[in-house]
Amino acid sequence: MKLGATGLEVSRICLGCMSYGDPKRGNHEWSLDEDASRPYFRRAIEAGINFFDTANVYSNGSSEEITGRALKEFADRDSVVLATKLNGRMRPGPNGAGLSRKAIMSELDNSLRRLGTDYVDLYQIHRWDPTTPIEETVEALHDVVKAGKVRYVGASSMYAWQFAKALRVADLGGWTRFATMQNHYNLLYREEEREMLPLCADEGIGVIPWSPLARGRLTREWGTSTERSENDNFGRTLYQESDEQIVGRVGEIASERGVSRAQVALAWVLRNPAVTAPIIGATKPHHLDDAIAAVELELSDDEVARLEEPYTPREVRGHS
Repeated sequence: MKLGATGLEVSRICLGCMSYGDPKRGNHEWSLDEDASRPYFRRAIEAGINFFDTANVYSNGSSEEITGRALKEFADRDSVVLATKLNGRMRPGPNGAGLSRKAIMSELDNSLRRLGTDYVDLYQIHRWDPTTPIEETVEALHDVVKAGKVRYVGASSMYAWQFAKALRVADLGGWTRFATMQNHYNLLYREEEREMLPLCADEGIGVIPWSPLARGRLTREWGTSTERSENDNFGRTLYQESDEQIVGRVGEIASERGVSRAQVALAWVLRNPAVTAPIIGATKPHHLDDAIAAVELELSDDEVARLEEPYTPREVRGHS
């Protein structure tokens, strides 16, 4: 499938690599180390997944290191679409985070070194940086594209007015436009349907949602937990108690169709014509199997209506 209005071809599923990293580095104690991670890269590539997303901040750079080594072993670089991000703090002190020209130039080189490649296919700003003029950020991103270190640039969760401003700045400066939006979108969080998704559809932006399974909440009975959910402080800020009814509807339809809850929830996200490739995390073999199967699962209009009916408006979450 084409990534938005670009000519770049990507699989319908993107493997998110936040799950793979040194558990002793950063704040993802639940991440899989290198030996445990390798089978997931192999399985993804064997299944035809060619799109992989990580970030410099994941496990303090070790996710990029593991991702780079695995892809070098299991895939041909020219066939893989490799994405990473910057903005989060990588070191204490001045210029250790953010989207300044200095940060972009230095953090990109650091990411390339960790990934073991001389370019990334998609370089994304990891949220909005209110302390740096967007003109400075967009021009610096354009420069790394022209230097051959980046093929396309993307953005992640922010307000639609911010993204519209960034696109306008790129157009006015004659600079490289953002090709993608990595935003928070799933059955438990649909606020993106109000402005961001219509904006992306109108502008030809490829949408690659993070947390399409609501950090696992859509894959299990309400109230059950995992090691990750028990240590996921950020995830606890994203959802609410009224989500129980939606989770129940996912379970009902999954039972009726004889498929997993994950397949139903992912099929719903994939059904949206604005979505190019949801980013899924996999820490158990069936996570990848479910994602692959979801691509072929077609929900009926009645099933979609049942899934969507309990949703109520909520505060914007995930932009910071």
